Amino acid sequence: MKVSVIYADIHQQVWLDTEVEPEATLLNAISTCGILRLFPEIDLHQQKVGVFGKIRSLDSHVDEGDRVEIYRAVTIIDEE
Repeated sequence: MKVSVIYADIHQQVWLDTEVEPEATLLNAISTCGILRLFPEIDLHQQKVGVFGKIRSLDSHVDEGDRVEIYRAVTIIDEE
C-alpha cells in the first residue's frame, strides 16, 4: 500500500512516497522510506509524528494514501 512521509527543516522540505505492508505503522513507513538517512537529526523519541495534521503515536496503523508527517520545533530566524 502506498503512503507518503514528509519532513521539513529550515532549508528544505521532503515528500517521499513509499510502499508498506497492509498492517504497517507510522514507524514502519518512516523507516521504510529512507528519510532517517536523509535527516539524521530526526529523533523519533523527541519529535512528534502524525497523519494529515493530527498527532498520532509511532505504533498507529497507516491507511492507503496517508501522509505521515514528522514534526519539529518551530525555528525563529532573526534577520536583523
